[in-house]
Amino acid sequence: MYKPLPNSLTIKPSKIEGLGLFAVRTIHKNTYLGISHYTLKEILIRSPLGGFINHSQKPNCKKVLIEDRWHLKTTKEIKKGEELTL
Repeated sequence: MYKPLPNSLTIKPSKIEGLGLFAVRTIHKNTYLGISHYTLKEILIRSPLGGFINHSQKPNCKKVLIEDRWHLKTTKEIKKGEELTL
């Protein structure tokens, strides 16, 4: 069964911009969250992870490129209610 987001995340209004990704429980450092973007015939496609994550000067996540897919991984512990950012 397809799930657009991991169980640890939800989409809510963001103080940064529009809607954002938020932790519904504490997420440990170095947690793999899923694919955020992928390339299809030279077109970059965003998944719900990629479509709702906002940017910050103090990010708590990073994108890792593996072949033609960008994967989202946390770079620090993210507390319940905290917004995920790149």
